[in-house]
Amino acid sequence: MPNDTLAKHLFHWENQTIEWAMRIRVAQYISDALNYCSAEGRQLYHDLNAYRVLFDEDGDPRLSCFGFMRNSRDGKSYSTNLAYTPPEYLKHGRVTPESVVYSFGTVLLDLLSGKHIPPSHALDMIRGKNIILLMDSHLEGNFSTDEATTVVELASKCLQYEPKDRPSIKDLVATLAPLQTKCDVPSYVMLGISKLDEAPATPQRPLSSLGEACSRKDLTAIHQILVMTHYRDDEGTGTNELSFQEWTQQMRDMLEARKRGDQAFRDKDFKAAIDFYSQFIDVGTMISPTVLARRSLCYLLCDQPDAALRDAMQAQIVYADWPTAFYMQSVALAKLDMHQDALDMLNEAAGLEEKRQKGDRRSS
Repeated sequence: MPNDTLAKHLFHWENQTIEWAMRIRVAQYISDALNYCSAEGRQLYHDLNAYRVLFDEDGDPRLSCFGFMRNSRDGKSYSTNLAYTPPEYLKHGRVTPESVVYSFGTVLLDLLSGKHIPPSHALDMIRGKNIILLMDSHLEGNFSTDEATTVVELASKCLQYEPKDRPSIKDLVATLAPLQTKCDVPSYVMLGISKLDEAPATPQRPLSSLGEACSRKDLTAIHQILVMTHYRDDEGTGTNELSFQEWTQQMRDMLEARKRGDQAFRDKDFKAAIDFYSQFIDVGTMISPTVLARRSLCYLLCDQPDAALRDAMQAQIVYADWPTAFYMQSVALAKLDMHQDALDMLNEAAGLEEKRQKGDRRSS
């Protein structure tokens, strides 16, 4: 993300502080992000704070994906500052959906005050009705008292000691949405930053046929290339080395799921291909970057660029210098209107292909 973190704009700003309407927008965007991810089965977020909130090329706030957890046992620790840690985490060492709401309350405190205030101290100020003392002096009074009171009350509810007394994620969204003002003013204007120009129309390196197809976002051509490539690029990655003991009925079922996925992929039945490939991937015995790339394309063809990007990133983790993984990320990023990032990925993939070709020439 090119425009730094919420922490930078709140605590370490050089030109101007964040105006009130933008602070409300940040709170709403993050509550929307948490609500969306909760609906997608990702309810847990590790150590939500102002450093996890980033600003994109348009100045819109985004929630970093690095805090998301698969279950309550993930992650080594919570915040390094115990004053901001949910009390139940200190007791049991577990992150729960209610813990995420508590952490969201600390972010609301940051937005209100423009500085780090321990929740216990903030709650004392709120109980003493010293709301004005809680507000960031750099706002110079340029905020709605009614809106500020609503946000303060919401923060107070989020920071309750008992998890059951805190609001749900949906409650956060419902409370913050009506407070939005200046909806027609772009975020970069309110942040006082310049909007980054769109990426150049052409990449900086020569492209292969796959690269050309990805540059054009020609999903049909990408499909044809992936069908022809088959599983050639999985060779030598170490993902297909199986012991005799692993050839169980479950393994046979998994390979059958991949076979059916391949058939659906060739037949352009992309929803079925997603289902079969997901069966293969979820077992986890074999990890195939090609399957991830194919499912990524299926997601793109089903208008799910977020899921497509996740698969392409996972393919890169499996096979770190595989150009196809970078190419698929470039298409997904372009579909998400992240054009500069898409171009960077396209050039990265072309560079990897160039290295591969030089290596092939040396070994031939």
